Amino acid sequence: MKKVFVETLGCQMNKSDSERILGMLSHFGFDEAERAEDADFLIINTCSIRQLSADKAYSRVGVWGKWKQKNRNLKIAFCGCVAQQDKDRLLKRFPYLDLVFGTHNIYQLPELVKRIYEGERVCAITQKPYIVDETQYEIKRADSLNAWIPITEGCDNFCTYCIVPFTRGRERSREPEKIIKEAEIAIKQGFKEITLLGQNVDSYGKTLGENVTLANLLRQLNKLEGKFRIRFVTSYPTDISDDLIDAVEECDKVCEYFHIPMQSGNSEVLAAMNRRYNREQYGAIVKKIRDRFEDVTITSDFIAGFPGETEEQFLDTLSAIDEFGLDYSNTAAYSPREFTKAAKWTDKFIDEDTKIKRLATLNEKVKEACLKSNKKFIGKTQEILVESSEEKDGQCILAGRARNNKIVHFSGDSSLIGQFVNVKITGASVWHLRGELL
Repeated sequence: MKKVFVETLGCQMNKSDSERILGMLSHFGFDEAERAEDADFLIINTCSIRQLSADKAYSRVGVWGKWKQKNRNLKIAFCGCVAQQDKDRLLKRFPYLDLVFGTHNIYQLPELVKRIYEGERVCAITQKPYIVDETQYEIKRADSLNAWIPITEGCDNFCTYCIVPFTRGRERSREPEKIIKEAEIAIKQGFKEITLLGQNVDSYGKTLGENVTLANLLRQLNKLEGKFRIRFVTSYPTDISDDLIDAVEECDKVCEYFHIPMQSGNSEVLAAMNRRYNREQYGAIVKKIRDRFEDVTITSDFIAGFPGETEEQFLDTLSAIDEFGLDYSNTAAYSPREFTKAAKWTDKFIDEDTKIKRLATLNEKVKEACLKSNKKFIGKTQEILVESSEEKDGQCILAGRARNNKIVHFSGDSSLIGQFVNVKITGASVWHLRGELL
C-alpha cells in the first residue's frame, strides 16, 4: 500500500477533517504513515486564523519540496483554510505542489488524487460544499478516547477580525440523523467522549427547522447506550439559550463545560469587532451558567492589540477575567487577515511591541486565573476519565480529565487508561490538579 502522512494545523475542525481525509484514502490503497519521511503522499491541512499559522504551513511545504527534488514520485497536497483563501496562488508559489483543495472539497478527494497520479497539477476550490454520500467512507480517527464530530460548519457572524466566513463559508448544519449515527459508531468503537464541533456550535439547527437545536440534539445523544461523555465547542455568547442550559443540566452524559469566547472585555472594542453583545451581557450569561452548575468550567478567548484598542480598554480585558472568574483563556495578538474589515483599518493598527507586551500581560493574568480556579477544587472528589500514563521517579503517573475539562494527575496503574475513576483532589498548579485515586 502507498503511505500517506497528514500534518494538521489549527482547530479541532481541522483535526476532524484530517480524520475524514485519512478514512477516504484508506479506501484507495493508502495506509497512514507515522512519519512524513516515510510517506509517498504528503498532505498539510492548514489554518489561516493567524498569519503565524499560515507561515508555518508555507515553511513545512518548503521542506517537503526539497524532499521532492530527491524523490520525483512524491506527491504533495495543500488543503484547509489557507488553501481556500489563497487558491491557485499556491500552485504558482510552490511549483512542487501537486494538489490544492479547499475546505469544501474534502469529499472530492478520491477524484482529485486520481487526477494527480495521472500527471495533472490540480487546484480544486469551490464556494459551496462538494456533495457526496459521506457514509460510504469510514473515518480514521486519531488514537485517543475522544471522537470529534462536526455538527455545524461555517459562520454568519462576520466578526471584523475573523476570516472563517471566507474560508469555511456560511453557516450550515448537519442532519441530526447523521450525527447520531456517527456517534453510535464511535461509541461502539470504544471512544469514551464525543465532542460536537462547530464554529458557533450552539446555533446548530438554524438551517434545518424549528425543533432542530443543540439542546434537543444533546437530549437525543444522551439516550444512547453506554458509559461516555458529551462535550460541545465553540459557543457564541448570545446563542446560549436557556433551553441549552436546561439540557446540560438534564443530561447526565453532557459535561459541565462551556467554552465561550469573549475576545475583549471592553464594550466599545466588542462593537468594533462586530460581536453581538457587550461586557454586561457576557457577564450575565456567565452568571446564569454559574448559578446552575457548582463545578462548571467556563473558558474563553481574547485578542490583545485589536486595531484602535487603548491601554484602558485592554485593562478592561484583564478585569473581565477576574470579574467573571474565567477558568482559562486562549490568547493571541491581533493578526490582520485578508478580506476582513479590520485588516483595512491600518491607521488604527497597534505597533508590534505594544501587542507583544499586552499579550504577555494577558498571559500572566490567564495563569493567575487558572491557578485560582484550580485551587477551588482541592478537597473535592472528581470523576476522571484516565487518558495516559508515564513513569516518573519509579511511579506510574496517570493523567485524566474531569467532567469540567480539568486535567488531573495521580498515581495508579496504566491498566486504568480508558476507565472512569474517582479521584480526590489534593493539590493544584497552574495547568493541572493533583489527586489520589479512591
